[in-house]
Amino acid sequence: MSGPLDGLRIVDLSTVVMGPWATQMLADMGAEVIKVESPQGDITRQMGPALHPGMAAVFLCTNRNKRSVVLDLKQGAAIEALLRLADQADVLLHNLRPRAAAKLGLEYSAFSQRNPRLVYCAAFGFGSRGPLADNPAYDDVIQSACGLADLVGSVSDQPRYVPSIVADKTTAYAVVSAVTAALLQRVRTGRGQQIEVTMYETMADFALVEHLCGATFDPPIGPMGYARIMTPERRPFRSADGQFLTVLPYTDRNWRDFFRIAHREELAHDPAFATMASRVKNAGKVYATLAEMVAKRHAKDLIRDLQAAQIPVMRVQSIQELIDDPQLAASGFWRTIDHPTEGRLRLTAPPIRFGESLDDIRLPPPRLGEHSREILLEAGYAPGELDQLIEKGVTHQAPAAFFEPLENNT
Repeated sequence: MSGPLDGLRIVDLSTVVMGPWATQMLADMGAEVIKVESPQGDITRQMGPALHPGMAAVFLCTNRNKRSVVLDLKQGAAIEALLRLADQADVLLHNLRPRAAAKLGLEYSAFSQRNPRLVYCAAFGFGSRGPLADNPAYDDVIQSACGLADLVGSVSDQPRYVPSIVADKTTAYAVVSAVTAALLQRVRTGRGQQIEVTMYETMADFALVEHLCGATFDPPIGPMGYARIMTPERRPFRSADGQFLTVLPYTDRNWRDFFRIAHREELAHDPAFATMASRVKNAGKVYATLAEMVAKRHAKDLIRDLQAAQIPVMRVQSIQELIDDPQLAASGFWRTIDHPTEGRLRLTAPPIRFGESLDDIRLPPPRLGEHSREILLEAGYAPGELDQLIEKGVTHQAPAAFFEPLENNT
């Protein structure tokens, strides 16, 4: 079986995490992704531990199922090669700021005139309009701009970043949604279109879903900020044996069952716990009460009793524990592959399961320029022309790799 996006070709000029992770997700669904890199390569090739230069961990985790071609877009011959690649593509994605894209001549019009069926997606920090349009933006900048760092600071000593590149990764999902929607519309109209996805607006929307609150109404009928989420007492609770647990009775029945398990049935009649609205209003008291009760029980016993009553509960796990997590093992979350130069790699499997199509790792993360020659031959260049492009530094072909494959890919 092939993936649901089998037969679609994506030309990916993006770098760092947002764009490459989005195109990896599209590639996992079957799309052919051509990763266009500068002679220096995507910066993530240098991020994290590595066995060889240019093949660092963050790159390996965001660029499987792709082929790599080097094009030095500062040279006109490389721009022409890119246009020829886009002529045969369904999607082109970049994360160049508007001014940089215009300087290189990579606006939508340059591609749509040649390939009107092309879906052209520009994904970057602040969009093409407004006073911040051409400002550089990375995850920390967007976390500050969209209020997320301030929200974290509201329950700690100062504004802080979420210790994950949440803006990059959340926006990557927005890119996937936008591209697939545009492809569906193309089926209906026969035409491609220009898409703009911005990190700032994506993350402002993300933050305000629950925190717009009183300002949802115009004029406002109350403050912004969802009280339950912003309560400092909302945190994992320490059990009697020192483990940290997330205990979250949610429905009215959950709370009645929890008070029974905790031998505090009288609290079921306390108005502060009676309804969802009252629990939100009294969130500080609610969480403080939970903390007090969890502190009296050993984690194993409490988890057993809460699970039996279908009350949401989870022990706080470290990221190291995910490697051997039985739930992830049972779902087939982890995959190991043999890379031609990097040896055996542990990668996460595509988290979406399609019942009627394949979700698999077809290609290992590529070396810089590993497929330059074959991709440009497919674009119509003659072998002699390719030799000239390589000689001029327009492109680069990675040398052949020699590696004895490990056995038993799983």
